[in-house]
Amino acid sequence: MKAVDFSPSARADLRRLDRDIARRILIAVDRYATTGHADVTRLQGGAGERRLRVGDWRVRFTEGPALIEVLRIRHRSEAYRR
Repeated sequence: MKAVDFSPSARADLRRLDRDIARRILIAVDRYATTGHADVTRLQGGAGERRLRVGDWRVRFTEGPALIEVLRIRHRSEAYRR
């Protein structure tokens, strides 16, 4: 199991969400940290960033040997804008 750390931006994103959506995202992140299985894709040109898909929401994160750092949580319509 890997530790999960939420950046200040990701925490703010999570607080803005509906409670049920936020719970689904937290469960999905925890499941990935525990099992390593989820709908995860490496992003191009994103300095090693990956994305976890949770319904219409995208969780952008980086992953090290023992830590997953969640960077942002965005709706799919906004997730890939720079």
